[in-house]
Amino acid sequence: MVLIGKKIVMTLIIESRKRGVFITMLMNFTHMVGILRGLIYKVLYFRNIKSSIFSLQTNSKIEVFNKQAKIFIGKFTFIRKNASIRIDFNGVLDIGNNVFINDNCIINCVNRITIGKNTKIAPNVCINDHDHNYKKNTSDHLVRGEVTIGENVWIGSNVVILRDTYIGDNVVIAAGSVVKGNIPSNTLFLNKRETELKPIKSKEKVVQFSV
Repeated sequence: MVLIGKKIVMTLIIESRKRGVFITMLMNFTHMVGILRGLIYKVLYFRNIKSSIFSLQTNSKIEVFNKQAKIFIGKFTFIRKNASIRIDFNGVLDIGNNVFINDNCIINCVNRITIGKNTKIAPNVCINDHDHNYKKNTSDHLVRGEVTIGENVWIGSNVVILRDTYIGDNVVIAAGSVVKGNIPSNTLFLNKRETELKPIKSKEKVVQFSV
């Protein structure tokens, strides 16, 4: 706790020099509110959540739907506004130290999701370790898998990460990508997309588009 307190004080001093004292204090007030919200959820789900200090900002929520489910949250994890974390069945969600999760992110875990330390997740990212069993070939309405995200990963806005995905360390996932499979460390992942414009044929004329 002494080391954590020392880090907090040093961070406040550095930020005050860069941003100004008033802005720094105002900004860190919201951080303190987020830390208090994190503590409330930790107390609410004391059997399920194991964590150090983490921040859960306004309108973000953690929902645990099974007494067997476990969430591990590392030191100084920061979860911004309107994020939704849901865990059910025997799911295990493991979030490392210094992970940043931006606004409007969704994490749905029923089996296992691991997010490595120092990973940064941009707004509107969706991470699922399961699919709905639309074929209904078993009694289970879900098809379960795993998602592993390595350390020091940057995930761009509006990314969707599907079950059975492994992302190595130091990977950049380009904005808008849909990710499934094995992504090696030290790589840039992006879905190639081509824009195609076709004329709309009508009885009267062909409507052309120009870019």
